[in-house]
Amino acid sequence: MCRWLAYAGTPVLLDDVLYKPAHSLIDQSLRSKLGVETTNGDGFGVGWYGLEGHGEPAVVRDVGPAWNNRNLREIAAHVRSHLFFAHVRASTGTAVQQTNCHPFRHGRWLWMHNGSITDFHRLRRDLCMAVDPALFSAIEGSTDSEVMFYLAVTFGLDQDVPGAVARMAGFVERLGKEHGVEYPLQMTVAVSDGERLWAFRYSTQGRSRSLFYSSRPEQVRELHPDLAFLRGASDSTRLVVSEPLGDLSGVWNELPESSYTVSPSGEEDYLPFWPQPV
Repeated sequence: MCRWLAYAGTPVLLDDVLYKPAHSLIDQSLRSKLGVETTNGDGFGVGWYGLEGHGEPAVVRDVGPAWNNRNLREIAAHVRSHLFFAHVRASTGTAVQQTNCHPFRHGRWLWMHNGSITDFHRLRRDLCMAVDPALFSAIEGSTDSEVMFYLAVTFGLDQDVPGAVARMAGFVERLGKEHGVEYPLQMTVAVSDGERLWAFRYSTQGRSRSLFYSSRPEQVRELHPDLAFLRGASDSTRLVVSEPLGDLSGVWNELPESSYTVSPSGEEDYLPFWPQPV
């Protein structure tokens, strides 16, 4: 499995989030506390949107471990963004290659995933055949995560993000059950169009991988007034992470099973998520 984080809010240097926290994503690539594997060294990736607009995001991916990559350190120290993704990979069986590293990009969309489609090798052909033929050639790698992304695009990601992800999950579950797979889907997913960030936590078995979202900055400032990172953060700033970046009280909240969060958000921190039949 993998570890990831997604940030949306006041522009910051990637370094402030990727490296500086006590239990940063870089630390998690070596010493994960809540993942299936302690080490996530089968590649990494970062994707970010430029400050000048909400066009196509930049993506940098590599097959080596994140903890000793000088290029990642250089990028993080000089790139500032209002919305970015970062992912450290632990392969579930597919090849360690650049095209299998997250995040995945299609047009203005970024997507990353932790989890798996059970028995993907048996379901892969039927899953791929459901991808819009106009999108099929865009699939570069061999992961279930990328196929899930293009299924979501096929099922209307441009029009309705939660609905498209729900239809993707419903299709995977139906196909899995038809092939005798008891628990077809395990996922925590982040997706963004450069303006909003959505994050989903769901599994067929109801035992999903860990996922947390940060409390609203005004609440955190009351608890930790000396926390420099949040002094200039807007009240809509949010981090979603596979596991907390530190142990400060009141900062991290577990996203419940079968739910999703969106940022900028309304009054609700999260909403229910259920697969939809296709």
